[in-house]
Amino acid sequence: MTFIKKTLATGIALAAASTMAATAQAEISDGEVRIGYLADMSGTYRDLAGPGGEEALNMAIEDFGGSVNGKPIQVFSADDRNSADVGANTVREWVDERNVDMVAGLVASSVSIAVTKVLEENNGLGIVSGSAASSITNEHCTPNHIHWVYDTYPLANGTAKAVVDQGGDSWFLLTADYAFGHALEADVTKVVEENGGEIVGGVRHPFPTSDFSSYILQAQGSGADIVGLANAGADTVNAIKTASQFGLTQSGQQLAGLLIFLNDVHAMGLEATQNLLLTTGWYWDMDDEAREWSERYYERVGKMPTMVQAGIYSSTMHYLNAVEEAGTDDPVEIRQKMAEKPINDFFARNGQIREDGRMIHDMYLAQVKTPEESTGEWDLYEILSTIPAEEAYRPLSESQCKLVQN
Repeated sequence: MTFIKKTLATGIALAAASTMAATAQAEISDGEVRIGYLADMSGTYRDLAGPGGEEALNMAIEDFGGSVNGKPIQVFSADDRNSADVGANTVREWVDERNVDMVAGLVASSVSIAVTKVLEENNGLGIVSGSAASSITNEHCTPNHIHWVYDTYPLANGTAKAVVDQGGDSWFLLTADYAFGHALEADVTKVVEENGGEIVGGVRHPFPTSDFSSYILQAQGSGADIVGLANAGADTVNAIKTASQFGLTQSGQQLAGLLIFLNDVHAMGLEATQNLLLTTGWYWDMDDEAREWSERYYERVGKMPTMVQAGIYSSTMHYLNAVEEAGTDDPVEIRQKMAEKPINDFFARNGQIREDGRMIHDMYLAQVKTPEESTGEWDLYEILSTIPAEEAYRPLSESQCKLVQN
């Protein structure tokens, strides 16, 4: 090739690349990538996600460089107050008036189910990081959201199975009376019965609840070996404190916390929670990568992160990478791009997004350390075993999701 031909070819290639880049940038709507962070910022679930989750999201944006393909990233934030109506109306306003491209956070399952319906109606995109109900990617699945951190299926598959295997085969369930509690109750019942155990009784309490006296008395009267707590956040903390005041464990029954977060254990202390089995999607001290990110988070927040807060960073980074590679913020293309790429970062191992929107990844069975075993304020868990991603979550063969062809 002559010099002139080489120069011409190079010029055409550069022009084509410039045109493609310009096209890609033009496909980012409004000249900005707009993210809405919706969570409980003031109530029962504040500490497990809340302002700390927003800080994790901001860390991801800063680490990404603050822009995508030259377009700035803007964040909106709101408190859903654990109300499905407040959450749905907030997101409807974000979509209609502010052209928000992706909604992050999403904690209470009832809020997430309402919000994802709004996103489906308006062709938006949501990444659910805080909610637990496995129905979010089962009967409530949509093509417009992804469920990232965990759900009730692996919580039951991990903790309930481990407790039954250790001889705890007679259960009483204390359940939060809304979508999350119902889903966890159903998943735990299935696992207990499939492994030879029996549910001898249960009671559902309003969400949230501060006085657990009557419910703990019913649990004591059931005669069950295990009192399973199918609730979360401050409800779980209040239930455990009441059980302690009523001497539930001293009378021979055992508590099983089916959704316990790091901040719960830290708040209650090791004297009250030692040896408690739990299932988690991540732990800040599980390896060098987790520790490195967690120490940066701690410097900003003054607390070690929960699995939800770490998952918000992980999912936001995966989303931004997908927008950069696709050159667009179109929700359909971005969801597809995110599903094409495996997830292996400081948070998720062996992660992949299935057609039902479930991001499956390795989960972990952990045990709370005793005061004697702990070496510091946040040295709270011992990881006992890994539950491989393929075994942790509901198999697609059992899915009721409309996106899954069974």
